[in-house]
Amino acid sequence: MRQQPPVRKPEVMSPAGYWPQLRAAVEAGADSVYFGLKHFSARAKVGFTLTELPSVMRELHTRGVRGYVTFNTLVFEHEIAGAADAIAAIVDAGADALIMQDYGMVRLARQIAPGMEFHASTQMSITDAAGVRQAQELGVQRVTLARELALTEVRSIIEQTSCDLEIFVHGALCVAYSGQCFSSEAWGGRSANRGQCAQACRLPYEMLVDGRLEPLADARYLLSPGDLYGLRQVPEIVSMGVSAMKIEGRYKDADYVALATAAYRKAVDEAAAGRKLSITPVEELQLEQVYSRGSGPYFLTGTNHQTVVKGRAPRHRGVCIGKVTKVSPDSVTIQTAPAHKIAPVKPGDGLVFDAASWRSPEEPEEGGRIFQSLPNLDGSLELKFGNNAVRFTRIHPGDLVWRTHDPALERVAKPYLEPAAPAARQSIHIRVTAAEGAPLVTEWHLIAHPEISTTVISPESIERAQNRGLTKDFLHEQFSRLGNTPYTLKSIELTCTGTPFAASSLLNRLRREAVEQLQAQQVNRPPLEVNQPKPLVEAALRQATAEEPASLEPQLHLLVRTPEQLEAALELTPASITLDYLDLYGLRPSVEKVKTAGIAVRVASPRILKPGEARITNFLLSLECPLVIRSTGILHELKQQPHSDLIGDFSLNTANSLTASAYFELGLSRLTPTHDLNADQVARLARTAGAARIEVVAYQHLPVFHTEHCVFCRFLSTGTTYKDCGRPCETHTVALKDPSGRAHPVMADVGCRNTVFGAEAQEASSFIDQWQEAGIRHFRLEFVHESAGQVREVTLAFQSYLKGESTSAQLAAELKRIAPQGVTQGSLFVPPDYLALPILQ
Repeated sequence: MRQQPPVRKPEVMSPAGYWPQLRAAVEAGADSVYFGLKHFSARAKVGFTLTELPSVMRELHTRGVRGYVTFNTLVFEHEIAGAADAIAAIVDAGADALIMQDYGMVRLARQIAPGMEFHASTQMSITDAAGVRQAQELGVQRVTLARELALTEVRSIIEQTSCDLEIFVHGALCVAYSGQCFSSEAWGGRSANRGQCAQACRLPYEMLVDGRLEPLADARYLLSPGDLYGLRQVPEIVSMGVSAMKIEGRYKDADYVALATAAYRKAVDEAAAGRKLSITPVEELQLEQVYSRGSGPYFLTGTNHQTVVKGRAPRHRGVCIGKVTKVSPDSVTIQTAPAHKIAPVKPGDGLVFDAASWRSPEEPEEGGRIFQSLPNLDGSLELKFGNNAVRFTRIHPGDLVWRTHDPALERVAKPYLEPAAPAARQSIHIRVTAAEGAPLVTEWHLIAHPEISTTVISPESIERAQNRGLTKDFLHEQFSRLGNTPYTLKSIELTCTGTPFAASSLLNRLRREAVEQLQAQQVNRPPLEVNQPKPLVEAALRQATAEEPASLEPQLHLLVRTPEQLEAALELTPASITLDYLDLYGLRPSVEKVKTAGIAVRVASPRILKPGEARITNFLLSLECPLVIRSTGILHELKQQPHSDLIGDFSLNTANSLTASAYFELGLSRLTPTHDLNADQVARLARTAGAARIEVVAYQHLPVFHTEHCVFCRFLSTGTTYKDCGRPCETHTVALKDPSGRAHPVMADVGCRNTVFGAEAQEASSFIDQWQEAGIRHFRLEFVHESAGQVREVTLAFQSYLKGESTSAQLAAELKRIAPQGVTQGSLFVPPDYLALPILQ
């Protein structure tokens, strides 16, 4: 019978906002820690300074922990030189890997530090094997997969690729695919792709179905998911060969990091050893208590749209400990939940009363700390609070009661936060060779890091024992005295010749020398080659700068999403019509209709493809027309075979000329810049990357969220997936109304993924003159819920401007009149201070 290879134990990878979290992660047993610097990180509010980084890496390496720097934002053109210098400094400081999002910067970073390890951030939106292979070709050694994948899909990707793969197992879920959320940029000028997420997904929304308000009971926060909890899936994950299990939470405190890390450390070790998961109900409640919006495995175990978003609340809830049954003038009586039996309610606990069934989202919640907890004969509890701590008139029978803070958790976390000695130690195996009349030889090996070892030899030969010879027990007694060092003695192997003797003073000296040498090896690693960034940046920018062809007449491209919009578009004879339909397989007749009209036809690909959806790529190819590409995985598959023109869309997140150049080399003929660029940056990109190869969106409802979660299925059916939801997306129009009264349209795509579009029409009339001066000639208009008449009016307004029959000011006035919910500059808005930046050539 063939012996199975040993299970590869995945890294437990923990977040660190700053020193307390980093140290908590190390003490709790993290194999690796990821953290950001103050710039170029997707969590802009936390991180270390560049000058602190060498100290960070020394502390981590002393403990045998790897440190990954999150350099996972898009880089703007004027930042390229500074980003390159930062990459060189990060490598010099000894970081183990860089986690990156920006395609162009990964290519540049490989030139700066050829021997560095690079990881693809989840911001790259990689969801299939083709996307992984594309990242590998870019030079990435590890890919962080999207959080929306089921473990069966992860397993499929592992089987089809040779790349190290990392998955999230715990912590907050974004409702949108990472890298595909533009809500913060559109509504506040704060790019999520730049680490400035404003969490618009956590706002309350109302649902409009066919223009009417849909009653949703206590569901108010329709885009606010619960938190991922994959602890019970650890045995399956370990068996699959995943390289790393990632805990989310660079904004979380040290208690959260410590408890989450310790739980997953324990679970991984048990699973790798073939033991049953021993997590207790108390430990599970502790994880929920320290931070949770309601937890579950969610997408890890497959899609169930009824579970991901409950919608009662958007923030930390902790543990549900009961429901209000009676409100008195000075106390509240609750019927306790099962959690109370595991972790009883007690004085000092912080509670919040969840009144989602009657309270409006704008009203603050009521809550406070318990002063007294009095049990009643019927099993209920009477809770009393300090004077004026709670307004009892704002509490009602039926309200849920959550414990948001348990002071007892501080005692549980304290050993990791204030250890008397290192809690997580590195195991050592020692080989000892002892012979009479020869030096004593000791070989010290770190078990988890076999490349780290040292040999320490006694300066003089040892003698024959007069009474008791050297034994393994005596060696263990002396060598295990490792005190506050980061090591622990696991095992000793002794080979003796004769009956040698060694004094305890000699053994202690050898032990001290060995520890010093092991620590020196861990901290003083051979430096990686780092090339001077400046000449590489200059060469890359020269290569990325395109020579301008002869000027073209302005070209207007229309993107439509309904048959009615298509009929209007055909009458207007634009340069091209792009079809972006829910029913992908119903496209062929529409494609033929556009071709028959003598107009160039294009089809938009989905933004996300998962394992098992490769047939979609084959179908797109069979249409034999240009394609608007929204996924690097699709791009990788298409470049392998003959195809029509490929136009890269905004979702490829092209923010600078280096990334544009990388995509052009992959076969794109034109591309649309990321919506993270403002209008002035778009013009600058056109000047460097080649204006003839840039296609801008001059009118659209910005796609602010792109999400696996289907609001049609969740709120208009009792089904769990497309198989049993009844497909309400095909018969109803839906919009989400925000607290300001704006109604944001929602549409589903072929994969049943939802896109939430901005309510106002984002239009470029204020910048279109500048764009034309920059040489841009390809302008796209995109329609969502517009009627055929509105499609006609908007298009005619732009055609009039591009023909020189009207001014940009007249275009602005006309669009303002047409747009039903108003117009906005949205992501195109140019902050006044941005105009001072130099144009880079």
